[in-house]
Amino acid sequence: MTDFLMVAHNIFAEMFARVGAVSDELIATGVLPAGIDLSRVTVEPPRDQAHGDMATNVAMVLAKDSGKKPRELADAYATKLRADDLVDKVEIAGPGFINLTLKPAAWINALRQAVQLDSEFGRSDAGRDAPVNVEYVSANPTGPMHVGHGRGAVFGDALANLLDFTGFKVTREYYVNDAGAQVDVLARSAYLRYREALGEDVGAMPEGLYPGEYLKPVGAVLAAEFGAGLTKQPENEWLPIVRAKAIDMMMAMVRADLAALNITHEVFYSERSLVHDKVDRVATTIEWLRERGHVYEGRLPPPKGAPIEDWEDREQTLFRSTAFGDDVDRPLKKSDGPYTYFASDIAYHADKIGRGFRTLIDVWGADHGGYIKRMKAAVAALSDGKGELDVKLVQLVKLLRAGAPVKMSKRAGEFVTLREVVDEVGRDAVRFMMLFRKNDAVLDFDLAKVIEQSRDNPVFYVQYGHARGQSVFRNAREAFPDLPADLTNLVETANLDRLSDPAELALMRQIALYPRVIEAASAAHEPHRIAFYLFDLASEFHALWTLGNASPHLRFIIHNDRQMTLARLVLVKGVVTVLASGLALLGVGAPNEMR
Repeated sequence: MTDFLMVAHNIFAEMFARVGAVSDELIATGVLPAGIDLSRVTVEPPRDQAHGDMATNVAMVLAKDSGKKPRELADAYATKLRADDLVDKVEIAGPGFINLTLKPAAWINALRQAVQLDSEFGRSDAGRDAPVNVEYVSANPTGPMHVGHGRGAVFGDALANLLDFTGFKVTREYYVNDAGAQVDVLARSAYLRYREALGEDVGAMPEGLYPGEYLKPVGAVLAAEFGAGLTKQPENEWLPIVRAKAIDMMMAMVRADLAALNITHEVFYSERSLVHDKVDRVATTIEWLRERGHVYEGRLPPPKGAPIEDWEDREQTLFRSTAFGDDVDRPLKKSDGPYTYFASDIAYHADKIGRGFRTLIDVWGADHGGYIKRMKAAVAALSDGKGELDVKLVQLVKLLRAGAPVKMSKRAGEFVTLREVVDEVGRDAVRFMMLFRKNDAVLDFDLAKVIEQSRDNPVFYVQYGHARGQSVFRNAREAFPDLPADLTNLVETANLDRLSDPAELALMRQIALYPRVIEAASAAHEPHRIAFYLFDLASEFHALWTLGNASPHLRFIIHNDRQMTLARLVLVKGVVTVLASGLALLGVGAPNEMR
């Protein structure tokens, strides 16, 4: 059981190991049979805090295999756990759940570890350096990014940070959709801006082309480079030239927009390269699947319920996705010959698997939900069932100002650009608020609310917690000028047993919870859990500060009690350490002062 313990500073993992040690004792004494399956045993926070600090289901899940009643087995565990040096109280609840209340020493130890480990607190080797590919943003290179793209970008980046922190070898990837009809529309739109740059009156942008002003610089560059030369060429000659230039400049814009959010990718993978390099990798992937019986020529039955967008009543090349859990087999070629988008996506994911990834995470917009089953089926086929694709859908962002919808951008033509939002409210506000709601829920992003300095503004409230902690340190140095430069050293000398007030213990419990939150958020691929946790931690800290205003003995700095002050400085150090760590995972700054 102790192999489960990835990080010694996770108090829940530590208690799990201690429950496991009791299991070993009970096996040795014949209370439990040798070889009993312990995989379903958990140690978790109870749903109701009144029931204690932790709860374990060990007696419930082992009762049947042990041939004993749950209460009888719970009594055996309870007897052993009551002798544990970290356990204050053991209670058996209901049919056999075991609730544990820990001694204050357990929380003091967790605080001590948080301060000593500093930015490493919560880090684990759970991933064991396994390669993980996180593909996110992947917006079409047809214009500037909008706030919806920004939400996917922030989510993917925070998730990559979280996986890296828990021991995975992460590759951050962007799939450039530089093939297909939309980039030809981009080229034709840029060509009109090119003619406009030459002095021609092109009038209003025709229906179906991109109307935003962001393509004017592309037209100017083309005019400077080619003069009027492109106007003398037929479309089949100028289009690839204009398309390449437009895509390059649009991707430079995308990179700049991402950089404003402090987001970078290691890999930018071109969709066009799948079919326009020396080898047609879409064709080779289809043939590879055909050889294994996963691709065939056939007809799809007409849809019985809602229409299937890619159904055609003809014989066609089909991927046998129903063999891997999909609802219907999927076409790989269109009726006029080109590959379907799905065929290209299969080849792209085959390339990921070929690069050694067995865990693939794709971050998509909410409108792609119907595409998940077929892609999961494709990855299962491509990896012989050894690969796992987790698709995270990111819902829409409703942009508001004081509750009213924000008008469209003149520059973009059809939407407010992400860069405009970042420039107005700042990177930290954008990143935190994009993560302060579960990814599959619609987000109301109010430009007025996110710059308020109040508890109603979560990013301010959390950052203020860190700044308030730093102000405690500054004030403490004024009161006690001989304090060491590095307050971490106080852990060795401060009498932390003096931290005995219920509010202090509650704050230490919250600090101790951090490694478990990290572990759970990483396993579930849900970085929003970190944002929620940080808000709760900041709330506990601010609550203790408020108590000190009414009860002077609870203040962090007590001028006539140096030892109490030193202990509380360690507590504040634990708070700011965890706040800074969690904010860093979210890509948000931890300011020392709020201005």
